[in-house]
Amino acid sequence: MMKQYHQAKEACGDALLLFRMGDFYELFYKDAEIASEKLGLTLTSRDKGENAIAMAGFPHHQVDAYLAKLVQFGIRVAICEQVEDARKAIGLVKREITRVVTPGTITDEELLNPQANNFLAAFCRDSKTGMNGLAWLEISTGEFWTTQLPGNELEDLITRIQPSEILVSESENIDAIEFQFEAAVTRVPDWSFNLKIALEKLHSQFKVSDLAGFGIEAEQSLAVRSAGSIIQYVFETQQNSLDHIDRLRPYSVGSFLEIDQATWRSLEISSTLRSHSRTGSLLDVIDHTVTSMGARQLFQWLTRPLVCDQKINLRQQAIDELVTKSPVRRKIRDFLKGIHDIQRLVARISTGRVSPRDLSYVERSLGRLPGIQKTLEPATSELLQEINGQIDPCFEFQDELKTALVDEPPPHTREGGFIRDGFNQELDKLRDLASGGKQWIAEYQAKISEESGIGALKVGFNKVFGYYLEVTHTHRDKVPDYFIRKQTLKNAERYITPELKEYEETVLSATEKSEQLEFELFEQLRQTAARYLLKLKSNAQLLARLDVLAGLAELAEQRNYCRPEVVHENVLTIDEGRHPVLDILQPSGAFIPNDTSLSDEDKCLMLITGPNMAGKSTYIRQVALITLLAQIGSFVPAKSARIGIADRIFARVGASDELSKGQSTFMVEMTETARILNNASNRSLVILDEIGRGTSTYDGVSLAWAIVEYLHDQIACRTLFATHYHELTELENSLPALCNYNVEVKEWQDEIVFMHKIVPGAADRSYGIHVARIAGVPESVNHRAEKILNQLQTSEGSEVVIRSESGPNANGEIQLTLFGPTTHPLVEKIQRLDTNHVSPMDALNLISEWKAELGEDQTATPVGENSGN
Repeated sequence: MMKQYHQAKEACGDALLLFRMGDFYELFYKDAEIASEKLGLTLTSRDKGENAIAMAGFPHHQVDAYLAKLVQFGIRVAICEQVEDARKAIGLVKREITRVVTPGTITDEELLNPQANNFLAAFCRDSKTGMNGLAWLEISTGEFWTTQLPGNELEDLITRIQPSEILVSESENIDAIEFQFEAAVTRVPDWSFNLKIALEKLHSQFKVSDLAGFGIEAEQSLAVRSAGSIIQYVFETQQNSLDHIDRLRPYSVGSFLEIDQATWRSLEISSTLRSHSRTGSLLDVIDHTVTSMGARQLFQWLTRPLVCDQKINLRQQAIDELVTKSPVRRKIRDFLKGIHDIQRLVARISTGRVSPRDLSYVERSLGRLPGIQKTLEPATSELLQEINGQIDPCFEFQDELKTALVDEPPPHTREGGFIRDGFNQELDKLRDLASGGKQWIAEYQAKISEESGIGALKVGFNKVFGYYLEVTHTHRDKVPDYFIRKQTLKNAERYITPELKEYEETVLSATEKSEQLEFELFEQLRQTAARYLLKLKSNAQLLARLDVLAGLAELAEQRNYCRPEVVHENVLTIDEGRHPVLDILQPSGAFIPNDTSLSDEDKCLMLITGPNMAGKSTYIRQVALITLLAQIGSFVPAKSARIGIADRIFARVGASDELSKGQSTFMVEMTETARILNNASNRSLVILDEIGRGTSTYDGVSLAWAIVEYLHDQIACRTLFATHYHELTELENSLPALCNYNVEVKEWQDEIVFMHKIVPGAADRSYGIHVARIAGVPESVNHRAEKILNQLQTSEGSEVVIRSESGPNANGEIQLTLFGPTTHPLVEKIQRLDTNHVSPMDALNLISEWKAELGEDQTATPVGENSGN
């Protein structure tokens, strides 16, 4: 058996091997040690002494729970099953690896997050050109994409995809990739990315001779190589049909609104910066879907916002109709609530892992479709009409499932009892025979007990002897002669009779035949389901879209969102806009709305000043999020909005560092800013917050000043620039497209009140000390800061002398010089000097005196004194 184990282990490589032994899965050697640590299993040993082999295991019925834990750790797991009946096996039971479970190839419902995609990605690159190939597949739904793009855009796309596993070739230098996300990295042989092999795999999978029909051109070799490696890997791990993967989609940069990874994080689109959780993110608060398919579709819409106004308007029209027709929307959502995850059920049908319960879910879901179609019949919007026209309830398949399966089927075929009585006559006869046999045995026990006078006699069953009669030693003398003894126990004897043995064969034969026939009937149902894969997959996609549209309509009505006008002009006009997340998280009516007005024909750059905590960052973020929502076709949190389609959204908000890369906060800030300046176009939306704060005041002001000028003069894109550098407000006089705004603040009884209102004009104070007081800084620190601030403000740019209160230095003073050099007394002397009446000798003496004043030469001697002249 261990030889069999070693063969299986060699075949599965670095994956943990779950080796089936009877009712248990066992792990050996290093695998056992890893499983013991990760799963909390007891570590034992096979054999003793020098030949001891580490061993751990668990009951086979607990495999799903343990698989889930291992996959969460990013561990690949190979499952080696017994592939023949142990009762019929001659010698050692045959075992084979039936599948390899990895983070990116999960199809089991128990192991998947229903609200999120679980993408397997593959990456390759050409070091000469700097181009990259990236493909990603959701095996549980069949969604399959590939693209070819420059290296500087790779991480942005991966950040949005959020794969759970990435395939790279064995020779790839991982250290040079520097992906900024959590994913298991799996090494595969270099030949997996070979172009010829990749084409063969893809042509075979899609049954085509050319990929041009999918929109993939011959020169996109990196995209093809990445997609081919995924298909190769999935075949190796699943070892089953992949018929539900029937299409490869090309992803083209520029076909959607692009969002880089820094912007994705800064805007907290799918997770928050602080907790890295979905709760509190944009996705969380706008998700009103009622199906898992809809939740995943909404996330995909956020990762691929549209740049085509016609497609955006189609979505808006559908949402508008569902907003105005509330009864229709509510009825649709009620029907959708009863629909299961058809997308992932399709994958389990295709891979042969579908259960009786899964097929019952398909039947129930199909049963809801006629109601949805009837509800959508009066729809006038093009998108709703299209969805309704393409839905197919698959009535024949639905009827077959309903007729074949019991109302509540078990989750596994091994339990039996899932085919409905009356579906198959032969099965009914076998069941009656098995049921009647058991009844006969009960009657036989009563008959023998009465004839023999053994009242305590009972009939039992085990797998070794089959049915038997058990008699205690107390009644041994009453045993009839025709009883044949089979086993002696401590307190009883077990017997069989020819009549009992004959009927046993009848009963067991009927039970075994009925179980086999039931499994065959289920296999026929699975094959029938496989023929409906395309229709089921299409229905799933239609229902997911309908769920998102209805969910966004529900959101729009609940939160009083408006339908934005989406146009091609570079405009951004928002009346009473609100932050979509804070508007929901804060108490009703607490959020203060704000207006925005930008266009390339008038003012395209807003310079926003004001104190911290007043709402600058919230405001610029809300403008970006409103734009994003508009371009997925959603209504937006505003009274009205006119939004020009953006090709990219860039956000540089907040401070962070990358210590693992040796990058300081300021370095990260400048890197992200450089990326914006090098990639933004005049159709982009840029929001920047506190640029230049990570370095000295002079450096910071200078950089911020130059960046504003570059955005204004060179790019001319819609920009919101929040800053504490009040010096920048002077740019309004020289940059015609720049306008100053500030966050309104009211002062009352030595306190300040943040109005959270963006108003025209520049702020003249930062109120930093007030904010520090609110934050809980000790009062003594605040008082001292106020004194220093008053001295600085009254100095009007001259040299400031502040006496130290925490222990004097050599002079007991601190000198500060801010914003430009002050006038030095020596400079004043030079300015008063009449150079027309100074002899060369006097000039040399003056220079010596000045040096002495500066402390550079305390022993300076005037020329002509003690010189011997």
